[in-house]
Amino acid sequence: MRKGILTIAAVGLLTTGGLTACGDDSGDKAASAKTPKIGVILPDSKSSARWETADRRFLEEAFKAAGVQYDIQNAQNDKTAFQTIADQMITGGVTALMIVNLDSGTGKAVLDKAKSQGVATIDYDRLTLGGSAQYYVSFDNETVGKLQGEGLTKCLTEKGAKNPVVAYLNGSPTDNNATLFKAGYDSVLKPKFDAKEYVKGPEDAVPAWDNAQAATIFEQQLTKANGKIDGVLAANDGLGNAAISILKKNKLNGKVPVTGQDASTEGLQNILAGDQCMTVYKAVREEAKAASDLAIALAKGEKKGTGQTVKDGDRDVPSVLLTPKAIYKDSVKDVIADGYVTKEEVCTAAYTKFCAEAGIS
Repeated sequence: MRKGILTIAAVGLLTTGGLTACGDDSGDKAASAKTPKIGVILPDSKSSARWETADRRFLEEAFKAAGVQYDIQNAQNDKTAFQTIADQMITGGVTALMIVNLDSGTGKAVLDKAKSQGVATIDYDRLTLGGSAQYYVSFDNETVGKLQGEGLTKCLTEKGAKNPVVAYLNGSPTDNNATLFKAGYDSVLKPKFDAKEYVKGPEDAVPAWDNAQAATIFEQQLTKANGKIDGVLAANDGLGNAAISILKKNKLNGKVPVTGQDASTEGLQNILAGDQCMTVYKAVREEAKAASDLAIALAKGEKKGTGQTVKDGDRDVPSVLLTPKAIYKDSVKDVIADGYVTKEEVCTAAYTKFCAEAGIS
């Protein structure tokens, strides 16, 4: 398989020429005296398929290759379960804990408890505001949002839309990434609203990234706008598909551009069929590799430099940020070539014709 189409941003490369002291070193000495074991808590399996189909797979591959013990569990969007899993992992002897928080409050409580027990910690994909993680590994999430805003603009222009009404389906209000995505697409779309080129339509955040709620919310948005919505900035593929399901009911699918994120199988199929404008591909394999490299080092009582930090209040968190890529119909094949999804998964019977048109062979 060829090298992934996305790579770690140069400023976020992990130091390979030796280990460096950076950030909080609590837990390092304790970890080095124990058998290395890594705990990972994933957030859910409904908001995005990636957590179980991609992140779990790539993290497991990395830990197995390194020969370290590991325990990966999914909290299924349950804050109590999240904390219970963390307690069990800490009691069970993990020397490094990687979390994808459900919200910053719950995440902070877990990180602080791990720190008090000498367990090293990593924020994976989502930064825990006010937390104490020793590292943060994610994508440049404002760039994700910027790509979405640029993508929607491109698709509206191609459709010749005049003064289009644009609706927002934002991500969960408790997810810091959703805030960053919005900052990114606002940077593109707000100037157009201000210049009266576009009209700002209904805007809602979708609690817990819940796709079923997103469909209900978008149906209400469409009703509120008297059916006059010309573009939908949906923060990920799940929310985008929810909007598309309502557009289909109103025979508007394919006429109203819808954005997405995650390059899910469903999202890619929607793009091939012409119902979705674009998605943002985040090479989870690269994210998992960066995070697993750090976790393995931490589990052994070691640390690596990253060359980059992210500000969290007064704290500079050593970080690795990766570069996302916009995907349109003509580049769906790149996601398949990168091994994130397979041709068989995307090009099922209903999409064979569309795959051929997109150069997927």
